Amino acid sequence: MEESKKINLPVMGMSCANCALKVEKFLNQQSGVENARVNFASKEVLIDYAELDLSELASNVKDFGYEFILPDQLDSISEKEEERFKTLKLKLIIAVLCTLPVFVLSMIFPKLLPYPNWIMLIFSIPVVFWSGSEFFINAWNQLKHFSANMDTLVAIGTGSAFIYSLINTLIPEFSSADGTNVHVYYESATVIITFILLGRFWEEKAKVKAASAIKKLMGLQPKDLTVIRNDEELSIPIHAVLKNDIVLIKPGEQIPVDGIVKKGSSYIDESMISGEPIPVFKEKGKQVFTGTINQDSVLQIQAERIGSETLLQQIIKLVKEAQSTKPPIQKLADKIASVFVPIVLIIGILTFVAWYIYGPEPLLTNSLIRFISVMIIACPCALGLATPTALMVGMGKAAQNGIVIKDSQGLEQAKKTDILAFDKTGTITIGKPEVINTEWLSEEDEVKQILFSLEEHSTHPLASAVLNHLGNIKTLELSSFENLSGKGIKAVYEGTVYFAGNKSLIEQYAIKIDKELQKKIIEWEEMAYTIVYFGSETELISIIAIADKIREESSSTIAELKSLGIQTMMLTGDHEKAAKKISEEAGIDTHFAGLLPHQKVEKIKELQSQGKHITMVGDGINDSAALAQADLGIALASGSDIAMESAGITLINPDLKQVISALRLSKATVKTIHQNLFWAFIYNIIALPIAAGLLFPINGFLLNPMVAGAAMALSSVSVVTNSLRLRNIKL
Repeated sequence: MEESKKINLPVMGMSCANCALKVEKFLNQQSGVENARVNFASKEVLIDYAELDLSELASNVKDFGYEFILPDQLDSISEKEEERFKTLKLKLIIAVLCTLPVFVLSMIFPKLLPYPNWIMLIFSIPVVFWSGSEFFINAWNQLKHFSANMDTLVAIGTGSAFIYSLINTLIPEFSSADGTNVHVYYESATVIITFILLGRFWEEKAKVKAASAIKKLMGLQPKDLTVIRNDEELSIPIHAVLKNDIVLIKPGEQIPVDGIVKKGSSYIDESMISGEPIPVFKEKGKQVFTGTINQDSVLQIQAERIGSETLLQQIIKLVKEAQSTKPPIQKLADKIASVFVPIVLIIGILTFVAWYIYGPEPLLTNSLIRFISVMIIACPCALGLATPTALMVGMGKAAQNGIVIKDSQGLEQAKKTDILAFDKTGTITIGKPEVINTEWLSEEDEVKQILFSLEEHSTHPLASAVLNHLGNIKTLELSSFENLSGKGIKAVYEGTVYFAGNKSLIEQYAIKIDKELQKKIIEWEEMAYTIVYFGSETELISIIAIADKIREESSSTIAELKSLGIQTMMLTGDHEKAAKKISEEAGIDTHFAGLLPHQKVEKIKELQSQGKHITMVGDGINDSAALAQADLGIALASGSDIAMESAGITLINPDLKQVISALRLSKATVKTIHQNLFWAFIYNIIALPIAAGLLFPINGFLLNPMVAGAAMALSSVSVVTNSLRLRNIKL
């Protein structure tokens, strides 16, 4: 049996999650395709196959109404996407500019100008036939495959409204014996198209941001690097590096490969991987990773993993896979439309036939008017407004409260949350090391001045925390400064050698430790504090406890989440002691420590396989894959751009209480959307039989298209009014 292969291809033309579902279903029915997963966020499809003619598959997909970008066309994809977005923007602008005069003439000042119907026709043509062309093309493609969605409903409704209006403009006698007081529905056709285009424009902007997260991750790997070959330093592009090459890394540079330190020692900022703000000391034999930052000394690294094998590339792969394997949420409106459209068409055709056979003269005119009345009643004005208006008001309310919601999926998923998983550093905690406590054998100003003067010359990452704590005090003239790599710093003052650093420095010089200080050291180590030791050659003078403080609102937020029946969890790259301490302090139910980015993703997948809905809250690059994998990702704006772009919701203010506000708003917005859809369809269910003339044999009542249009407008007003109620919700 031939081994299965994978290929990732961009897909053009998808306008909604329902499109992604249809493309996925279509692909899985094609010969040679073993499995296909469509990612609507990145507009890509991941195909598993053994033997496949890509050109033939692309041709079939094009017939279905979408377009593949094949590997030899990849260079043009960004240009095509940019062109599509520009076209959508231009279509929206034209639609808005042309719809405004139609709306004013139809609804506000119908007698403002002579020949209003002709003027409205002129302004409606570019909206219907250019701005709205995609709805009709998509509807036709859906029809060819015996399928239907919101595009089908929009095409039928707006098309019927436009055709009826066109007939009444060209032949006024068609619906009125004397050719006067004829009614047209140009505003219905143009307003619906404009509103739906506006919604698609917002969604398109959100998708562009989602895709840029991966681009920014890719940007973390340097494009060029310096290698040492035959004792010569050579600058080469990243793709030319070989395994076992010796790579030279200067202070401040990003590490371009995964490898082992062969020469030198330095502090490395590994927050990209672990999320922890305190850099890690690396010396000969220690492992370093792509994208991390060398801080203070020159290193020589032997390349072990290059290209797609590096940890950074694995994180990029995780983000892509998380987006690709997460099933697109089919919009409720599309689900209803797929059933509703065939029903409307059947009712419309039956109405035309029944009136043509049994109706009064003139048969053709009456049959057409009844058919068009049914189509206008079915026009998805209220349905088209149901979701966008609720989302617009909900997102506006969120923005006022410092919550940025990228798309409707974020709102829809928040209310389903079973487990809320938090990153630790920068999320539950502030993300900045601070002095928590100090113990001094001597409180004299001079010893504090010596420590301050020492730390001023230190390259250690924690030196700034000590300096901030000591404040503005007088510095002293110290001499013979020496940075002790990986341990601390020493200097001489008035003939005495003083040290500041970690425990290994104190042990190396066998510095005497007072019993009371020793007790404190044991206590602080149990509390997972980082300890800075300060002393002279003869004794330890002071110990300083440094930690990342828990946010003020963390504990109360966790308690409130529990009261809502939501389980809490912490996923962190930090060690077990620190994780346990923070978890207990915040009141979190469970915690998992020492996790690399891919392990966070695995933990979320494990819970999802049990049927749980996971919301992940994080702020770092190391959280980006987990944020993408979770049913909903919430990022703090104080963190990395990559985390924000991988998440569905961003909290502008680093206040965890906003997580609960987002959950409340989600619940209220989704409830409003469901109410809107209910009222929109109740209107259709009641009005459709009346428009078909069901009451005519009973009492002679006929719903003419003008009354149908008024009823449709009333339905739309009720939807908008209901959505505006969201502005009053208390978060």
